[in-house]
Amino acid sequence: MTALRTPEPVRAKADAVCVAAVEPARAAAIDEAGAAQIGEHLGHLVEGERLVTHYFASAHPGYRGWRWAVTVTRASRAKTVTINEVVMLPGDEAIVAPEWVPWSERVQPGDLRPGDLFPTPADDPRLEPGFTDTGAPDDVLQVVEELGLGRERVLSVFGRDEAAERWTAGDFGPASPIAQAVPYKCNGCGYWIRLGDSLGRSFGVCANEMAPGEGRVVAFDYGCGAHSDAVIDLAEPPIADHAFDTTGYDAMELAPNDEAVEVATDDEAVEADAVHTEVEAAAEPTSDDEVEADAVEPTSDDEVRTQA
Repeated sequence: MTALRTPEPVRAKADAVCVAAVEPARAAAIDEAGAAQIGEHLGHLVEGERLVTHYFASAHPGYRGWRWAVTVTRASRAKTVTINEVVMLPGDEAIVAPEWVPWSERVQPGDLRPGDLFPTPADDPRLEPGFTDTGAPDDVLQVVEELGLGRERVLSVFGRDEAAERWTAGDFGPASPIAQAVPYKCNGCGYWIRLGDSLGRSFGVCANEMAPGEGRVVAFDYGCGAHSDAVIDLAEPPIADHAFDTTGYDAMELAPNDEAVEVATDDEAVEADAVHTEVEAAAEPTSDDEVEADAVEPTSDDEVRTQA
């Protein structure tokens, strides 16, 4: 079988009548957009035999870098041109919209917000039909529902493999930097809860609030420093003796305190009352004999001679 070769395009010869038809092309652009929107003539491009496109700058402030393209043609042996097409095209410096991407491809993980609905395609390879139409009695269906069975669509083998690859290559897989820095693995940690599905052979959920993977799906060979077996024995730190500075002192000025003055005044009054009571007690005679002795006791030498 001989392969067909596509013939190379033959460069057409510029038609003099079509190349010179600048004013008819400008008039066609003005009829399309108005005289205020058409700028200077930027040149022409030979599209084919007796087929030329003239370009005019766009004067619209919102379309800087765009240009109007007016294609003219001429019939064989005709002396006038015919307007074939008038369109606006972006130039090299034009601001254009990004290439169109279907919505199903634009949505990325994390884009879903409260109230949003993201429909699942009918041919999603990650899902496959479940066994819902069993014809079992209602009491059996209740047990099936409690066990998580009876779903209309379940995860397919492809869906499981895709999830496993994504989780393994993620931040909580064995190749993450934090897992490479510790010798502990999640499959031996007391905080690791194994998944109940077939993925439980390789993945589980972390239940340690101090770990970076808390509440997330982590691989069985992932690990971190918050492992349940990570125990460190720390010696009691030495307690230093109290140090007293006896070589100097600091002068401190205390602000007057009215309450302290009042308290001091009250203390002085109490102390004065106590002294007065002691003085009175010392002056008071303790018995009648002492009173009589004090009454006959001479107070001077004259009194002593008189008594004698």
